[in-house]
Amino acid sequence: SNTMRKINSQCKKCRREGVKLFLKGERCQSPKCAMVKRNYLPGVHGPKKSMSKTSTYGKQLREKQKAKRIYGMLEKQFANLVKKAMKDKGNSGNAMLSLLELRFDNIIYKLHLSDSRNQAKQLISHGHFKVNGRAMNISSATLKVGDKIEIKANKIKDAYWEKVNKSIASASKNLATWLSLDAKTMSAQIVGTPEVEDLDQSINTALIIEFYSR
Repeated sequence: SNTMRKINSQCKKCRREGVKLFLKGERCQSPKCAMVKRNYLPGVHGPKKSMSKTSTYGKQLREKQKAKRIYGMLEKQFANLVKKAMKDKGNSGNAMLSLLELRFDNIIYKLHLSDSRNQAKQLISHGHFKVNGRAMNISSATLKVGDKIEIKANKIKDAYWEKVNKSIASASKNLATWLSLDAKTMSAQIVGTPEVEDLDQSINTALIIEFYSR
């Protein structure tokens, strides 16, 4: 089926990178996860006995691809974000991760309002949210400290939000330090900037900075 093909195509991305990228929400936590069942590179001939040695450029490229896939970004978007981070006079790698975390779609995911970043993108593009009282349907928007996120009044009755409403109390207690979520009003706010301990340390930022510094 089309749904199964879509799931498999997402799962191949994890197998290609050799780590879980958490692209499919609940499936990633279940025994159905491809990284549990087929933890080897995708291909028609099954698992290969040995992996060929990867060049420095190859390692940089793979790390860049991994980060892009985790956050669901196009090349031009990602390159522009990294180049912006490289202008930071402090730690460019942490600046890059912080900019990635502050993307609107990532914030919806980190607030536990969606099961995956892909689902967050869909909710945003379908006009479910307001930021600071104004409609916002751009997933790649960078939010800032003080920004307030609400679910639109005409969407709050959707079956999806009825389901989320049942788990939102526990979600509001399990957030990154820079986010707050009001379970009663189902509204959220950016209350700080992502700290080092909040950032995804599984991404080797040095390899990505090197890739774009060539």
